[in-house]
Amino acid sequence: MKKLLLIVFLLFSLNAIQAQENYIKAGHVVTIEEPSTPNFRHIHFPRPNFIIKRGGIVNYKREYGQQVEILAIETRKDGTRQARLRRTDGKKFFRSQSTVLADIDEAIAAGEISL
Repeated sequence: MKKLLLIVFLLFSLNAIQAQENYIKAGHVVTIEEPSTPNFRHIHFPRPNFIIKRGGIVNYKREYGQQVEILAIETRKDGTRQARLRRTDGKKFFRSQSTVLADIDEAIAAGEISL
């Protein structure tokens, strides 16, 4: 019985180590995907009026399939992890925003971002 418990404990420990290796970190490159809802819920793009005021063009479909790099990840007080994203091609989002924020774990779960 003791050996069985030891084996189960070791298996759970190995599983936890593997899960930490797949954890998203700063510097990873991910892809923005088409959201299942009409708008992005977890990637916080600016509202259209702010994009237009800064001389940008509002076209969310242009962002589908874009490769973005995670610049930094911070954990908020409520436990959500927020990431700052930048396009890997060096261009700006909507020709006006150099970076955007995203709730990274929720965006991956909702399919807005793929690894």
